Amino acid sequence: MTVALSLIALACLVFDRATGVLGRFASPEAREWAKLLSNMGDSGWSLLISALLAIEGAAMARLARRASHRARAAFFSALGCYCFLSLALSGLIANLLKRLIGRARPGEFPLEDPFHFLPLAGRASFESFPSGHSTTIGALFMIAALLAPRYRIAFAVAALWCGMGRVMLGAHYPSDVLAGLSFGAWFTWFMAIVFARHGLVFRLDAHHVPVLSQPLIRCPQAEARAKRQTSSALAATAVLQTS
Repeated sequence: MTVALSLIALACLVFDRATGVLGRFASPEAREWAKLLSNMGDSGWSLLISALLAIEGAAMARLARRASHRARAAFFSALGCYCFLSLALSGLIANLLKRLIGRARPGEFPLEDPFHFLPLAGRASFESFPSGHSTTIGALFMIAALLAPRYRIAFAVAALWCGMGRVMLGAHYPSDVLAGLSFGAWFTWFMAIVFARHGLVFRLDAHHVPVLSQPLIRCPQAEARAKRQTSSALAATAVLQTS
């Protein structure tokens, strides 16, 4: 959190004015590329997928005949609820914050003042900080990092590129994007801890880090091998105790 706040402050003081004066990309091809990156922050598609996962999982949990299948379906239903709440609530809070803060977007003033604020202006041109698109992107890639922690560095880099697409389009300052990414990622992490403490989707490891309570993709061979190893270990322990 301290690192994120420091980066946001540095971006405000060092980079915002320069990027604001520079404006958006002049090349139409480059703008299309930047738009494609920033479209990851449109929350509609991710909320729809999350809701469908939650509903489908709940339906399967009621219809499945085997207890193991019902438990598996309930897990995916809870995962869909987690994703939906993380994306929806973080986006809602970010949109409330940007209206309360009222920071002018790039290009609103001739001298390009990144420190011009008009709280509760009720205009999109004064809703720059934090970036709503970047908040969604931060939440999405934090979800991905929690589901596949092996690739968390790649997800962090991808989130930064997608978020900075808003700067390339001239819609936000760098600090807006960094604040949105940080808030979206933090809120999603916080929601994972809340779910873990209620025994849903995640569990907390020895370092209080949320990890999945069960794998997304089950491998029967690996599970059988793990069971055999556990049985062997228990048998060896029993032999040692009796000797």
